[in-house]
Amino acid sequence: MRDFVLDQPGGRVVFGAGSLDAVPGEVRALGAERVMLVNDRHSRTTAETVAARLPGLVVARVGRTATHVPEHLAADAVRLARESGADLLVCVGGGSATGLAKAVALETRLRILAVPTTYAGSEMTPIWGLTGDGRKRTGRDPGVRPVCVVYDPVLTLGLPPALSAASGMNAMAHLVEAVYAPRVSPLTVTAAIEGAGALARALPGVVRDPADLAARDEALYGAWLAGWVLGTTTTGIHHRICHVLGGRYALPHAATHSAVLPYATAHNREAAGPSLAPLARALGAEDAAAGLWDLAVSIGAPTSLAAVGMRERDLDEAAALVAAERPVAGVRDLLRAAYAGARPSQESNEVTP
Repeated sequence: MRDFVLDQPGGRVVFGAGSLDAVPGEVRALGAERVMLVNDRHSRTTAETVAARLPGLVVARVGRTATHVPEHLAADAVRLARESGADLLVCVGGGSATGLAKAVALETRLRILAVPTTYAGSEMTPIWGLTGDGRKRTGRDPGVRPVCVVYDPVLTLGLPPALSAASGMNAMAHLVEAVYAPRVSPLTVTAAIEGAGALARALPGVVRDPADLAARDEALYGAWLAGWVLGTTTTGIHHRICHVLGGRYALPHAATHSAVLPYATAHNREAAGPSLAPLARALGAEDAAAGLWDLAVSIGAPTSLAAVGMRERDLDEAAALVAAERPVAGVRDLLRAAYAGARPSQESNEVTP
């Protein structure tokens, strides 16, 4: 079990079982007097606990969030933040709650204190996203990165196995692309490999016994590292595909990451070269792409786009949309392989639909 506090440029991390108790002190340390509380529906009880521990400080509540942060929900939340005179955003929940808080911060410049309850990793990044008219827009702004993140593995005990598995593979996607990202450093790679190993060890235990606090602790540790590396480097074809599929076809965010990841990794074998070898070892596999597929299957996470609601007739359009942002060879084959869901071959750099 881990228990630590880390002060770093851009934000503070409080990690450990029971660290939810630290939230009032962190709010006071930030000098906040008027808090707007944002939570998703899965974290309503935890949000009530946070509100009770901030007597007289919570001036506004937002309890309606959605995947990919629809623009109309963001506009409503921005308006509420301004009308209430909030001086701090406290978000409790998964990526949709954090994403909505970021959308508010983007417009109001309010600071964010995040209490994540899934493995999404968004809380550690300066990346924001908004969806409207069938398109997801993303960007980077240091002002939307939470100034304090409180990680309490106890809060993840109620996350159902299926959601834990998909959310964990979402975090794994951040770690995998950080290994061979265009802008990478030795520190980023080291953190990515450490995080991938932590998730590979933890997720089977989390799914087998959702009340295993040690496994939850290890998984949340991996998710923290996933968010950190995502915030310090760039992303590639995998994340671009997932953003297109989520924005255009409203596919579930974490499950889509899980379904695409093995095939995007296989697609990048040649370009990534030897950088995938330590990732494979962290996964306990001979090949990284096949190892990711095996992990997803073992924990019941999606391994095909068909399983998450993608229609075969939309694959060509999706490939064109991905290529429109930046031409990439082989995207159509990658998407067809991800739709079929077969285990990636270890013998080739190609993905076979």
